[in-house]
Amino acid sequence: MTTSFLLIVQIVLVVMLVIAVLLQKSSSIGLGAYSGSNESVFGAKGPASFLAKTTFIIGFLFVVNTITLGYMYASASAESVVDNAVETTNVVAPSSIAPVMPAEPVMAVTTENNSTITDNNSTTQK
Repeated sequence: MTTSFLLIVQIVLVVMLVIAVLLQKSSSIGLGAYSGSNESVFGAKGPASFLAKTTFIIGFLFVVNTITLGYMYASASAESVVDNAVETTNVVAPSSIAPVMPAEPVMAVTTENNSTITDNNSTTQK
């Protein structure tokens, strides 16, 4: 459950990091041109300082989350499914091979009224 949560956090961090990088101004302006003329929200220096700090923080969280996920997957792969599935049994191997004796033959006799009599240790069916 923890790895699933961290994987979801990883995906959210990736999306936020991509957005933060694309909003920064570069030599070709990128998507920073779509931020509009109202840059006073980010402070006196504009969005460059704010977006740089945000990108650094999101990037740091991304790296920490990646290392944590790698450690958790590495420790989980040290265990094997077979190690958990092996059950101990108390079956003792025979010391010598005993000859197998055949069972007594079953004899069936049909009577005059079509009822079957089975003779195996005095068992009778009608």
